[in-house]
Amino acid sequence: MPRDYYEVLGVSRDANEDTVKKAYRKLACQYHPDRNPGDKAAEAKFKEVQEAYDVLSDKNKRAQYDRFGFVGDGGFPGHAPGGGGFQGFGPGNIDPEDLSEILGRFGFGGMGAEMPGGRRSRRQRAPEAVEAEVTVPFLAAANGGKVTLSVNGTQVDMKVPAGIEEGGKLRLKGQAPGGGDLIVKVHIEAHPYFRREGNNILLEAPLSMMEAALGTKLDVPTLDGTQVTVKVPPGASTGARLRLRGKGINGGDQLIEIKVMVPKVDDERGKALLEELAKLHPMNPRFGLGWT
Repeated sequence: MPRDYYEVLGVSRDANEDTVKKAYRKLACQYHPDRNPGDKAAEAKFKEVQEAYDVLSDKNKRAQYDRFGFVGDGGFPGHAPGGGGFQGFGPGNIDPEDLSEILGRFGFGGMGAEMPGGRRSRRQRAPEAVEAEVTVPFLAAANGGKVTLSVNGTQVDMKVPAGIEEGGKLRLKGQAPGGGDLIVKVHIEAHPYFRREGNNILLEAPLSMMEAALGTKLDVPTLDGTQVTVKVPPGASTGARLRLRGKGINGGDQLIEIKVMVPKVDDERGKALLEELAKLHPMNPRFGLGWT
């Protein structure tokens, strides 16, 4: 007979749903086959933990389990956890139709399995959905693409839709081991120079003080791998943004954010030239702020 499901998860019989879920996640992470490749004991433990959670996380299954205990060949065992026993079925016990229902809840007897009295089971347990996580490159998330992930040793190809956001979930019908659905949570790698703001893409462009003052042209990269030349007007300041319409995600824009880099001037000639420039073009950048 399998171990008591509450004992498997290490929780009390009155544990609430959150407690059961936390215990399952901890144990599933500890014994997951991807973390213990080739370890048969860990694999068996993982299956035991999964089986226990499948029952205790479902209100109906848990209620049946608390009432009848484990279901085995030939009926229920003589002792149900926390209560009296139950021997077989028949008059005064439980209707075979109800027994079929209970067996179906626990994955026994499938659709069409022969039941006592010549009747057939009315239910077949659907394959369990499996959850997985994958980290995809920034450009694949922005432009769309295909990635391959491993689920319990099985390679699965997944199409990533353009514009998927961090933490988004995709359901792959019938792609999990055992034929169930695969639910994949997507994480996105950081990019060396692109950042995302909704469907807009942000690119920081450093300029020298002279480029910012006089204006310049920049060749900047875009999401599709091409370069576009943008014109920076004279007098651009740090934080100013230029817009490339339609160059973002799903019709969003690409924003070029200016960052002015100021040189360190420690020679007399340079200081004199800057002082002369300040006299020629005086300005008070703090004017009107209310605290000057």
